[in-house]
Amino acid sequence: MVAKAPRLAEAAAPETPPAAAKTETTTPVGLQTIASAYRDYTRKSLEDAQSYVEKLSSVRSLDKAMEVQTEFAKQAYETFAADSRKIRDLYGEFFKQSMRLPMLPFERRRDR
Repeated sequence: MVAKAPRLAEAAAPETPPAAAKTETTTPVGLQTIASAYRDYTRKSLEDAQSYVEKLSSVRSLDKAMEVQTEFAKQAYETFAADSRKIRDLYGEFFKQSMRLPMLPFERRRDR
C-alpha cells in the first residue's frame, strides 16, 4: 500500500509544462510577424543600397570604388544571412504552432 501511494500522488498531480513551452505560447508567431520581418529586411536593404550609391558617387578613384563596393557586398551578405535566419526561425515557429494540437483538459499527455 505504501509503495502505491506515491504513484497515485504522481498521477493526481497536474503536469506543468516546461519553461520553454510557456515562452512559446506567450509569444505567438503569425503571418503578421513574418511580414514585419520581411518589411524590416527590405527597409534596411534599401537604406543600405541608397547609402552605397551615395558613397560610390562621391568616389574619385578606382581603388576607392572597389573598396566601397567590397564593403557594401560584405555588409549586404551579412544582413541577408542574419535576416534570412531570423525569418527561417519565424517560419519554423509558425509551423510548430500551427501543427500543435490543443490538449483538452481531460486528456493526459502520452510521453511514454
